[in-house]
Amino acid sequence: MSDNQMIQPLTGTFSRITAILWKELRQLSRDRMTFGMIVMIPLVQLMLFGFAINTDARNLPAGIVDKSNTQASRALIQATEATQVVRFTQVYQDLQQAEAAITAGKVKAVLYLPPDLSSRLTQHPASGAQNPSPQPIGQWLVDGSDTVVAASIKGLRQMPLSQIEDLPQIPATTATATADTFAVALYFNPEQRSVVNIIPGLLGVILTMTMVLFTSAAIVREREQGNMEFLITTPVKPLELMLGKIAPYVLVGFIQTGLILTAGRLLFDLPIRGNLFDLAGAAMLFICASLTLGLVISTIAKTQLQAMQMTVFILLPSILLSGFMFPYEAMPETAQWIAEALPATHFMRMSRGIILRDAGVLDLQPDALWLLGFTAVGLLVASRRFSKHLD
Repeated sequence: MSDNQMIQPLTGTFSRITAILWKELRQLSRDRMTFGMIVMIPLVQLMLFGFAINTDARNLPAGIVDKSNTQASRALIQATEATQVVRFTQVYQDLQQAEAAITAGKVKAVLYLPPDLSSRLTQHPASGAQNPSPQPIGQWLVDGSDTVVAASIKGLRQMPLSQIEDLPQIPATTATATADTFAVALYFNPEQRSVVNIIPGLLGVILTMTMVLFTSAAIVREREQGNMEFLITTPVKPLELMLGKIAPYVLVGFIQTGLILTAGRLLFDLPIRGNLFDLAGAAMLFICASLTLGLVISTIAKTQLQAMQMTVFILLPSILLSGFMFPYEAMPETAQWIAEALPATHFMRMSRGIILRDAGVLDLQPDALWLLGFTAVGLLVASRRFSKHLD
């Protein structure tokens, strides 16, 4: 066989492959949605991990119970806030109010300063006193369900007092503390088991993934299967169609919720402290919000591939910004605004509050109302967009 006879088949194969290659590139360039995802997903990941994600918790919302109410206590509060670990946003009169605020998720921690703060300061080793068994000058009450938050607050346990110039009880000294400055009481998860915090968050991630994915292709699938003309000729109204589309998946969502919680309880000894009816109500709100989000995507996408791409685009920030993997309080303010627009963020707070802190729906009312409003707006938008397709 001559060289030309060997080269000709290879040349023909290369030409056909090249033709198919250019055809795919032209088709991809016409698919604006896919092309946009190719560009946007890497950029969004870069922005999230570069600017929004921070594993160091800073400026955690905290409360204060100041039973001393002296110059020393005020100087101590200012010095604690200067560490930038906490930001005091609330003042409580007693420990009962403080514990209720932690349960409701209004603050992550509360600093309690006792009435005898001045005497404790003078007896603390940081003041130069030789006391073999000193008392801590105060106590932190911490929401221990989030292990990252708890670790940040525990870092203040041995906060040095000698550097606080405004403390009249502490003379200028180079003495270092040999005992804890603050005692730390961890609520809800004293063993600091990370699985306790992960499972309620994982519930939100799994429901987001499945609920949005199930309904994001609902309208697109009808169009691709040729059923759109049938739906147009039926007397079904757009809102009735939207409700009928999401109704079966509500049951699927509850089945998934039951499976996750049961497995978490049996395999990982997950404590479920809250009322199951409150948890069912929160799950219902979130499932409906996620399903309506999927319906809105379904009215925008033109193919099922596009619907899946848009679902991934929603799922990524839902995992990274909702507080599932990284502390919500550690994110910059702009990232928190984006997180507030995601249903997963509100359900993370509700699920962890009910399961771990025995919070009620009334304690978490802002998040419940937001999910309810999101569902109503989502159904309205999906119905209006489907009406336009009918026109």
